[in-house]
Amino acid sequence: MRILVTNDDGINSLGLHALVRELEGEAETFVVAPEHERSATGHAITLHKPLRAVPTILPESDVKAWATNGTPADCVALGVLGLLPGRPDIVISGINVGPNLGRDLTYSGTVSGAMEGTIFRIPSLAVSVGAFRDTIFEVAAGFAMRLVRQVVERGLPEDTLLNVNVPNLPKDQIKGVKITRQGEKRYISTLDKRTDPRGRPYYWLTGAPAPQQDAEGTDSWALALGYISVTPIRLNMTDPDALEALAGWSLEIG
Repeated sequence: MRILVTNDDGINSLGLHALVRELEGEAETFVVAPEHERSATGHAITLHKPLRAVPTILPESDVKAWATNGTPADCVALGVLGLLPGRPDIVISGINVGPNLGRDLTYSGTVSGAMEGTIFRIPSLAVSVGAFRDTIFEVAAGFAMRLVRQVVERGLPEDTLLNVNVPNLPKDQIKGVKITRQGEKRYISTLDKRTDPRGRPYYWLTGAPAPQQDAEGTDSWALALGYISVTPIRLNMTDPDALEALAGWSLEIG
């Protein structure tokens, strides 16, 4: 089994290192990851400048790894199309610091790494831990390996990836695993305007989670209750209900 690992936290991320340590004993593992953090880049790909991939050594690991100046989606394309000795059987993106829930998926570089693998028709997973500090990666790494075995045995539907969020808890405190749907958790965006020493304005985009109830059966609901959330995500974003509604509109060329 050949696995390609990427992330959006960068090649030096402790989450990526923990995942690689778990995988390399059971699979031929390769890493192609950004040279620095590329969080919230979404599914950006690089078309207007050269991509570079520099061989690098991961701590306590013998896997082949490259650091790139690209996005997570770029990293997967580089790995599949050029760097790896053959096509990977699985793509795993993570382990991300912080959850990827609800509307976060639109922005997430972690999820987009798995999406790019899915576009290449390779079974793909995105794995995140629900905390930004004092993060426990080992539980998520172990669960990712067990999930990989299931994916290899059972496969995934075409154009579908798995988005995994793991509570930041010791293994014996996690209540179990829930198969969930993508929730509607979102952020309220704000613009922080400041002035530099020369009197010129500059801006920081910031935001905070919107106060709303986590609906039962969603990814955020499961994570809040101490369960691992596994959400199947489809690349086809067509809304079937809207298709039916739009069919009744009076649409014509004016």
